[in-house]
Amino acid sequence: MTEFTSRRLEIDALRALWAIRHHGGITRAAEALGLSQSAVSHKIKRLETSLDCDLLSRKPGASMFTAAGEDLLDYAGRILGLHDEALLSLSKTSLAGRVALGLTEDTTCTDLARILGRFRRLHPNVSVRTKVRMSLILRGMLERGELDAAIVQVFAHEVRPTDVVLFREALHWVKHPDLSLPPGEPVPFLSFDDECFYRRWALDIGQDGGVVLETVFECASAAGIVAAVTSGLGVALLNGRHLQPEMEIITHGLPAPPALAYVVRRGRKVRNPALDTLVAEIESEISRYGGLALAS
Repeated sequence: MTEFTSRRLEIDALRALWAIRHHGGITRAAEALGLSQSAVSHKIKRLETSLDCDLLSRKPGASMFTAAGEDLLDYAGRILGLHDEALLSLSKTSLAGRVALGLTEDTTCTDLARILGRFRRLHPNVSVRTKVRMSLILRGMLERGELDAAIVQVFAHEVRPTDVVLFREALHWVKHPDLSLPPGEPVPFLSFDDECFYRRWALDIGQDGGVVLETVFECASAAGIVAAVTSGLGVALLNGRHLQPEMEIITHGLPAPPALAYVVRRGRKVRNPALDTLVAEIESEISRYGGLALAS
């Protein structure tokens, strides 16, 4: 019993372990946590010593985590979520009101749902009504005063001074490795629908280099575009989190896509304390982990 009670799961160490998984390595995790690489390594080593097992695999070519590390990660996510929620519950203020929030499909497929769920538990007197639409539609709704705020994608050069930048991400041309693109022939294009600003860029500025895109597939869903790419139907524009191992990033022959930014953009209404709190919690959570991971 004494041996069991002497073992500890330190929150900072669990957060470091979670960040390594989320960011794909110690170096990137250290940057996201604002620590040195050696500090993150020390936290993991101390946790391994406490638990008397290896959590990270240090063999070349092996998976990043050992079996024990993978098991602990499942618990780490839940422990960190409860830990952070407990801290927020002790410092919460009594909020009431309504928030009309817009989201893109891209963000609803992430752990943003967990953040919104926690906000609802902590602030039961705030009604958050969410509408999921394409980014361009959400921007129009904001202009018309139909939403209080929306989390939208914009090209990095379109970020406004009043936007809250959550994180930035690259946009890539992708295809299946077996799909050939003969020079001089139209490129089969897998497109989101008419309200997608990726599509508008691709069919406008994206073709200035003389490349002709022939739309062969249209789908409003990111999952549908991913499936079409992996089936070898054509070429698509996808952001980093939707890339799959069986996809090939195209680096030549097509115009380089502009960078993306995910922002919270507010409507033109008066400030809303409930909205201010929600935006602050979203910004804090995403800043801590460096982005929005796809929900598992």
